[in-house]
Amino acid sequence: MIQPLRAVAFTQGVNVPSARFRVRQYLPQLAEAGVSLQERPARFGSYPPESRIQRLPWLAMTLAERAYAAATANAADVVMFQREMVSTLSLPEYLCRAPTVLDVDDAIWLTQRAGLVDCLAARARLVLCGNEYIADHFARQTRVEILPTGVDTDVWRPGDRDARPVIVWSGSSAGLPYLYEIEEALAGALAAVPQARLRVVCNAPPVFASLDPDRIEFIPWSPQREVAAVQSAWVGLMPMPDTPWTRGKCSFKMLTYLACGVPAVASPWGMNRKVIDGGGAWGAVTSDDWTDALVMLIREPEVGTAAGVAGREQVVNGYATAKLGHKLAAFLRDASA
Repeated sequence: MIQPLRAVAFTQGVNVPSARFRVRQYLPQLAEAGVSLQERPARFGSYPPESRIQRLPWLAMTLAERAYAAATANAADVVMFQREMVSTLSLPEYLCRAPTVLDVDDAIWLTQRAGLVDCLAARARLVLCGNEYIADHFARQTRVEILPTGVDTDVWRPGDRDARPVIVWSGSSAGLPYLYEIEEALAGALAAVPQARLRVVCNAPPVFASLDPDRIEFIPWSPQREVAAVQSAWVGLMPMPDTPWTRGKCSFKMLTYLACGVPAVASPWGMNRKVIDGGGAWGAVTSDDWTDALVMLIREPEVGTAAGVAGREQVVNGYATAKLGHKLAAFLRDASA
């Protein structure tokens, strides 16, 4: 008989990607493994509001709410943090006496204040790292294990491709500058294939310098729209510069494309290189690289179809939540012992 395990996960908010994709989507697998996990998202958000007038009352309410949450989590067998409970501060965490795990899917130490993230890692029994770059940093503080950000392959699955070629980019408005960096390449691809269009799924519309607005399809983001928008595309985009911050990215955008059987073109930095090598995606550095790969995948749809099959296989075998959720359960049990 499986011994029940009680776990609590403190997240930065209900809609924060790390809460959705590194905690909440694993609940079914955790339950199968006998782990009862309660998520406690920050009621007022873990990040200060832009208005300076609102920051002081926000800080008072958030500190009180997070301190109470931490103090009442001591009955749990293990507690998971994803960073400081209150941005740039490290106070409520010390009220939690249960064994702790730190879960990290970004290079968050680059924005830490007074080494607070590293201190939180040093107090943890285990740091779960989204990729090897993150693991290399936190291995200096404590024991680490690599747990990629999983993809629910029952949700992200192949669909019917649009009749007209579609190049898709999906992400938050914070990532739009990365898309703008390949605008010249996109213009070249759209010029070479007049029937193609660019689809942008985002919480804010893109503002390109020169792309023809009639060739751009903007879809306001929602979980349901995002999946359908990717499923019907011909090729997906994941551009980004090579910086210490982007090397911490866990390639989740590209993995969702591949899970839907959609081939991808991506910048070959950080974890992206590993996913590209796994099949279904092309690396692109120069503007010509991007244009050539996009035009090839549109003009030779059979190549894209075969790549989509290989990409889907890679995700199912290595990044599916069905497998990673059980790995997470094992890591939590180990840390609680």
